[in-house]
This record gives sequence, C-alpha cells and structure tokens, in this order.
Amino acid sequence: MPYIPLLAFPFVKLFQNNQLICFEVVATVIVNWCQHWFEFFPNPPINVLSMVENLLAHHDKELLHHLMNCNITSQVYAWPLLETMFSEVLTREEWLKIFDNVFSNHPSYLLMLVAAYVICSRAPLLHCNQKEDFEYFFHHRNNLDINAMMKEAYHLMECTPTDIHPQHMLDDFVPLTKGQYPVFNKYPKFIVDYQSQERERIRQEEIEYLRERQLVHEVEAKAVQRKVDDEKWYRKQELLREAEEQRRKILLKEEEKLAEQRQRLAAVKRELKVKELQLLEAARRRFLKYQQDQREMELNRLDDEIARKASLRDRETAATIRDVEVQQMELEAQRRLFEQKLVKEKETATQEVKGELNANRRKADLEDQLLQRLVEAEQAGKRKAQILAEERLAKTGQQLTDSDWRAEALHKQRCEDLDREACYQELAKHLRGNRAMESELLDTLRDEEAEKWEEVLEKREQVAAEQAITAALDANRKRLLEHEMEDAVELAVKLQDDDGYFERLRDLRTSRTQQGPQTPSKTTSQPGNVCLNDSSAVDSSVPFSLDRGRQNLESRERELMAEVRQLRQKLMSQARAKYTPSPDAQWS
Repeated sequence: MPYIPLLAFPFVKLFQNNQLICFEVVATVIVNWCQHWFEFFPNPPINVLSMVENLLAHHDKELLHHLMNCNITSQVYAWPLLETMFSEVLTREEWLKIFDNVFSNHPSYLLMLVAAYVICSRAPLLHCNQKEDFEYFFHHRNNLDINAMMKEAYHLMECTPTDIHPQHMLDDFVPLTKGQYPVFNKYPKFIVDYQSQERERIRQEEIEYLRERQLVHEVEAKAVQRKVDDEKWYRKQELLREAEEQRRKILLKEEEKLAEQRQRLAAVKRELKVKELQLLEAARRRFLKYQQDQREMELNRLDDEIARKASLRDRETAATIRDVEVQQMELEAQRRLFEQKLVKEKETATQEVKGELNANRRKADLEDQLLQRLVEAEQAGKRKAQILAEERLAKTGQQLTDSDWRAEALHKQRCEDLDREACYQELAKHLRGNRAMESELLDTLRDEEAEKWEEVLEKREQVAAEQAITAALDANRKRLLEHEMEDAVELAVKLQDDDGYFERLRDLRTSRTQQGPQTPSKTTSQPGNVCLNDSSAVDSSVPFSLDRGRQNLESRERELMAEVRQLRQKLMSQARAKYTPSPDAQWS
C-alpha cells in the first residue's frame, strides 16, 4: 500500500518525539477515518470516492460537469487530499486547525472537508482545462481561506440529504481496545492472498532463474578455467622443454669451458714448474757467486787491514808528536770560528724574522686598503642605485601628475584628442626608452660589481698562494737550520771519539768545504778565519822538541782532552739554543 507512508507522514512529523503515541494515533485514524478504504485493494477506495462525487453532484453540479468534461475523476481531485490527509495543500497551523475539527466530529466530516475544499476552489478549477493543471492544483498549496472551508464543511454536514450523506454509510468513532490492539481484517482477503501467492511464485521463479544463471556462470567459469589451466599446462611444458634444452646447452658449454680451463691450468703448472726450476738454478748460482765475492772481499779487507795497521804503526809516532803541538791552536781557532758563525747565523735569523714581519705587516696593510676600497666601491654602488631609484620614483610621480593633467585636459578639450594622443604615445616611447636605459645602467653596474668581486677573489687567491710559498720557504729554512743542528750534534758526537779525533776532524773539514757552495748556512772559510785542519795555516816553523818526555806528553794530552770536553759541552748548548729559537723569531 503505497499511500500508507503519505497518510502517516503528518502524524510522524507531529509526534516525532513519541513513537508510541504516533503509532496509536495513526492506527485510530486508519480504523475510524479510513473505513472501507481497503475493500478495493490494491486500487483506491472507489466507494469512498463515490461518496465525495455524490456530495459534489448535489451541491455543485456545474463544477462536477466541468470536471467530467475535462475527464477528471475523483481519483484526481479527491484521492490526493485523502491519501495525504491534506498535508500537501495546507500549512502546519492550517492542518492542525482542520484536524482539531476532524477529531471532534463524526468520521464523515473528513469527506465533507474534501468536498468543501473542491467547492471553495471552484473559481480556479473552472479556469483549468488540462489534466496536468488539475494534478498540480491538488498536490500543491493554494490560496484558500481555511475558516471558510470549515464553515462550508459544516454547512454540507447539515444540508446533505440522508440518502447520500456519508454519516449513514460510515460507523461512529470506535477507540482502540485496551490491553491489545484490535484485529484489522477489513480488506479483500482473496486479493491479498492472490497477490501474496503471485509474489511467492514470482520470487520462486526468480530464485530458479538466478540458480540456473549461477549454474551457467559456474559451468562457463569452469570451462574457462579448464581452458586456462590447459593453456598454462601446455605453456609450462613448453617452458620446461625450452629450459631443459637451454640447461643442456649450458652444461655442454660449461664442460667445454672446464676442459679448456683444465688444459690452461696444466700448461700454467708446467710453466710454473719450469720457472721454479730456473729460479732455483739462478738462486743457486747467485748464492755461489755471493759466497765467492764475500770470500774475496774478506781477503781484500784482511790485506787492507794488515797494510793499514802497518802504515799506521809507522806513522803513529810522527803524527802523534806533530799533531799534539798543533792541537791547542786548532782547538782555539775552531772555538773562535764556531762563535763567529753562531753570531752570524743569529744575526741572519734575526734579519730574516724582521723581514718576514715587515712583509706580513705590508701584506696586512695592502689587504686593509683593498678591503677599504671594496667597501667604498660597494657604498658607491649603493648610492648610485639609490639615486637611480629616486630618479625613477620622481619620474613615476611626474608621469602620474602628467596623467592626471592629461585626463582633465581630455575632459575639457575633446577636439584635440588625436594630436595629444600622438604626443602621449611619443612621450610614452621616450619613457620606455628611459626605463630600458636605466635597466641597462643597473645591469652594467651589477656586471662591474661582479667583475670587481672576481678581481678581489683572484687577489685573495694570489695572497693565499704567496702565503703558501712563504710557508714553504719557512719550512725549507727550518729544515736547513735543523740540518745545521744535526751537523753540530754529529760533530759533538764525533768529538767523543778520542782515538780518531784528528782524522775525523779533517774529514769534517773536507765535507764542509765540498758542501759550502750548496747551502748558505755552511759558508766557506773567510779571510781572517783559520781552518783547524788546514796545515798550511799553521806556521811550519813552530819549534817543538822530539825529545820531550813521555810524562809531559801524557799531561798535555789530558789537558787537551779536558778542553775538548768543555768545547763539546759548549757546542751542544749552542746547538740546543739554535734549535729552539726565541718567541720573537718564530716563523709566520
């Protein structure tokens, strides 16, 4: 029954907070005010609509004839009002007012209200000729006086004859029974049963159809799946066969490669064995030659040792007596030479440190000047940019003033528009040229600033390179000084050997004379400096007696050894002081 929701809608909206009351009110309305509605189910209640039509025929025959001429039946003008309980054509307040009267009167009053609504709307209905207009009229709100409609309904209740009055066809109001709801069976049971049977039959046929379709789909799916499985199996067999062929080819290739590798390995093993034998033979021959050379060298060394000892024994007496006499003079000259050399090296190191400090100060001054120039150039660029911006702002203000003035002039003198427009275009062209020139000038300033920054970066790189060169030179000078210190230490160590002192002193003089032109710290003997081991610098006419006693020689030798020890200690202290420079002479 599609009209039940329409019938219950206004009551649901009214009692939406109490569902029980809503249900009981709707049930009461269906039992009392919907009498004989379900006898023609599923069609509208023809008997109830006939009562409304009889009322309309008795009270307004002209309107009924007009509706009949337009093929409008009671299902069009009466049934929409009944199935919606006037909820579509009335407002909430109007609906409440009408149903206050409906619930306080006989159930036939509802049909009187439908007839009164149609009669009170006769004027617009007589102007309607189309069925769509009538349907629209009875499904939407209209400008109608509700009080007049209710008066008309009461008038119909009083003036309607007894033979067509709905009051004699409808029962009086009967409330719902207490304890349980009444049984509702006022409907054509055979039609309802027939419809339920038809629905069940249709449902069974639909279920059978769905089952058959499902079976067909399952058979098709199984066939498709079987086909796919067969294709997969054949494809898998093909892939397995191809993989087997590929594996067989790979095994054949691997076996060939393995055979080739075995052949190469055997050849390499043979070559290694041959090389090993050759190396063993060469090592044996080299060892035999080495043993022979060692024996020859040992024999030569023994012969040289014998000859040296013999010659040394021959020269020992004469050399010892001669060298003892010049020992004191050589030691004194050596002492003075070392003192003078140490003074000169100290002065040289002081001058170098001062020069490096002056150079660093000059470099710092140059860097400060360069930084000051960069700051000045940046400030000048900023000032130029500010001047250009001010000029552009002034030009913009001037353009704005000119534009306002031109607008006023255009308003006043319309006759000169064409000439002035040409002048304005030319002026705008000049302004664009000026802007382009300003942008080019700014770009030029930026490019020049970038070039200056590049020059600054290049100069900084040059300064860094010069600093690296200076550091390298300082490291070289430090290495030279360390080498000089090592030479002094070696000299002091050599002085500890008492037996071969004079021979090693002559070797030291020879090595210093050879290395003199290479290093600036190891200078050649200058005029006025006496070489300790140069026999030409010693007066050969110094008288000494070969008949001095052994005791005198031993005493003088002890004195010379004591002086040698003192000189060695002094040289060691000077070498340490030279290796550790003062804080003022640190390298930059």
